[in-house]
Amino acid sequence: MPDISSLAERVMSMDDETWMRHANPWSFWTRFATGSTSITLAAWSRAWIGGWFLLPLALTSIWIWYNPRAFPPPTRTDRWASKAVFGERIFNERREGVPAHHRIDARVLTALSAGGALVWIYGLAVLHPWWTALGLVVSMLTKTWLVDRMAWLFEDMRDVDPRYEAWVRTGPEPDPGGTER
Repeated sequence: MPDISSLAERVMSMDDETWMRHANPWSFWTRFATGSTSITLAAWSRAWIGGWFLLPLALTSIWIWYNPRAFPPPTRTDRWASKAVFGERIFNERREGVPAHHRIDARVLTALSAGGALVWIYGLAVLHPWWTALGLVVSMLTKTWLVDRMAWLFEDMRDVDPRYEAWVRTGPEPDPGGTER
């Protein structure tokens, strides 16, 4: 039976280019910030717009799928968000080759995040603000901790396979004014 990470990766249709685009911090942060929040707002909107809540829910689902494709590959990947994405990719591709402490931590944090998600879903189902907020906070905090562990995993594994080190791109900081110097 496939695990949740592998199933999610297949549903998301992640290939080399998509993973690299998702390593763009803009992709990482916009997905991280909008995913659960948008689902929460869409689910709560059923109290105001009835069955039409399915429209914002569908739009949110499309955004979650499209987000890793929405941004160009980053010029620099030596950022925490990029490393977290690379660690997630390594974890999904090499589950048995990942050091035991990373696998154990990932299982524990995923279980805690799933527990928070169940409370969140319950809060959404009954439209209870405190259960919704509690579940969302627990789920997001443990997910953030898991993402940090994925960045750590990448750092621990980057010398294992030359392909991983090749994912790292360092370069000049982009000019915020949009002009090249």
